[in-house]
Amino acid sequence: MNNRFLDACWGKPVDRTPVWLMRQAGRYLPEYMAVRSRCSFLELCKTPELAAEVTIQPVDILGVDAAILFSDILTPVEPMGLKLDFVPGPVFENPVRTMADVEKLRIPDPESDVPYVLQAIKILRKELAGKVPLIGFGGAPFTLACYMVEGKGSKDWATIKRMMYAAPEVYAALMEKVTMMDMEYLNAQIKAGAQAIQIFDTWGGVLSPTDYEKYVLPYTTKLINGLNRKETPVIHFVKGSGTMLPTVQKAGGDVMGLDWHINLGAARDILGPEMAVQGNLDPTTLYAPHAVIEQEVKRVLDENACRPGHIFNLGHGILPTVPPENAKFMVDCVHRLSQR
Repeated sequence: MNNRFLDACWGKPVDRTPVWLMRQAGRYLPEYMAVRSRCSFLELCKTPELAAEVTIQPVDILGVDAAILFSDILTPVEPMGLKLDFVPGPVFENPVRTMADVEKLRIPDPESDVPYVLQAIKILRKELAGKVPLIGFGGAPFTLACYMVEGKGSKDWATIKRMMYAAPEVYAALMEKVTMMDMEYLNAQIKAGAQAIQIFDTWGGVLSPTDYEKYVLPYTTKLINGLNRKETPVIHFVKGSGTMLPTVQKAGGDVMGLDWHINLGAARDILGPEMAVQGNLDPTTLYAPHAVIEQEVKRVLDENACRPGHIFNLGHGILPTVPPENAKFMVDCVHRLSQR
């Protein structure tokens, strides 16, 4: 079993830096597109055998040190009572805007409402035995609430910010309910066999540091503290968090995910030696010639300066038009250049 990913999560020394990619099971891989051509995105998420198949593809093709469950952060939101579709981005036809809307939301039972997710995890643990660890994941409460309130993606997230400021009681009630749902969902993933959990707060960085601390941090902290994580490290990724790392650190994760807007070495100096980090190559680097990719991989590794507790990753998800051979070259570079 290749355990260097889990060892790095706990800050232990490793023989070479582990690497995996956010969205590593995705459209840049022809093998994924072959499976995807047979079904819709939601059907793929809800068919355990197919979800497991595409989860394993990049492990075999790229040689990464961890697999991440193929699913979507909004999967557990739909059974709360919101109709979800992808056109191609996520759309809720009945967004949450009032206290009455919040009161209608239910807390799903993962075993009965999203059994396909848990079944996929169980299949994967068998298929990945002796290979690499499996990462489960979910959206952070704020990012989930963003989609639930806006009804779809947004450039400015003005609707949820208006709720935050003008209807704080509605916002708080929604965040409490989403946090409880998230806790149940991620604990079910851990029980099913996920060996690490990544919490994606894609939109946490759209707030000022002060607003993040007031409106987001209490709920993420409650979520992380409520996970059964004795032997399951939690990676907390807040995109755009470079200006507020000490505040994000208060949430209590084991690993801090970093995007590409901050020097990784500077982030480690801020966070201290006890905090493992994950990141943080700019995803667009994978369009560059191999010589440039190797140079940028070396730069990130040099910024870490051989400190234990570093997982190499992109600063956000791999882009769908990246050549797969460039992704594999990057993985090979990380392993070669970080060999102890």
